[in-house]
Amino acid sequence: MSEWCIGIDGGGTSCRAAVATLQGQIVGRGLSGAANILSDSPTARRHILAAAEAACREAGLDPAVLSSMPALLGLAGANVGTVARDMAAALPFRESEIVSDGLIALEGALGPEDGTMAILGTGTVYLTRRAGAVRTLGGWGFQLGDQGSGARLGHALLQESLLAFDGMRPGSPLTAAVLSDFGDDPGAIVTFARAAQPADYGRFAPRIFAALEEGDAVAADLVAAGARQIDQALDAAAGEGAAPICLLGGLSQAYQPHLAERHRFRLAPARADALSGAVSLCVAWQRGLSDPAGI
Repeated sequence: MSEWCIGIDGGGTSCRAAVATLQGQIVGRGLSGAANILSDSPTARRHILAAAEAACREAGLDPAVLSSMPALLGLAGANVGTVARDMAAALPFRESEIVSDGLIALEGALGPEDGTMAILGTGTVYLTRRAGAVRTLGGWGFQLGDQGSGARLGHALLQESLLAFDGMRPGSPLTAAVLSDFGDDPGAIVTFARAAQPADYGRFAPRIFAALEEGDAVAADLVAAGARQIDQALDAAAGEGAAPICLLGGLSQAYQPHLAERHRFRLAPARADALSGAVSLCVAWQRGLSDPAGI
């Protein structure tokens, strides 16, 4: 049995890994690119291994030791179809337990307490724990879900830019700047969209919030629509009451002032991040204290 374990947090923008002792002490960390196993499984596998190997090197370990380590991976897209099972079979770890990226975020944010956690990043997903039972909402991927996400915001911005080009909707400085980026050629936007992944659309999200600060009307409409969708999800996930709501992800701070007051008054800081949650679940799994697959 290995004296080490590894926790991995793989999302639509980046993948992080942490090598830890079986007492939960993190001794090495690694970072790589996007690891959404639903939208791009081969790239996700490559980035998972790159992050894991980097974590080993920082810990002073030969990456070859990964084959003797158990790994718990919280991965975007893991809740759909057979992708998690297929990925687990393709990884070199001694054992691979794959759960949703939302579950490791919930563990990091709330520990054992009741409450709701929302990941607002390239994608969106919501988890609520009540009396020990965990319920997941959303997380269905870019094609059918991820409402309010960075990817959805970026996709909508490109749509608005094309509508403005055609004179079908009012444009703004933001849509003009986007068109300029593509050489004022709408065909170049279409070509980009044909091959774009969620992370490619998500890169436009910070620009939308920056334009909002400058009073851009299109940015204001896009953010307001995204915030309404997040409020609807929080209504379903958190319900009424005073149990805390933790917002995580790259857009959590940007969205916070645009959410409804009924949610803002319940916001609480996360205890730890998703990578810490992955390590915590991995340690508990290896010590026989919990079964992540059964949560």
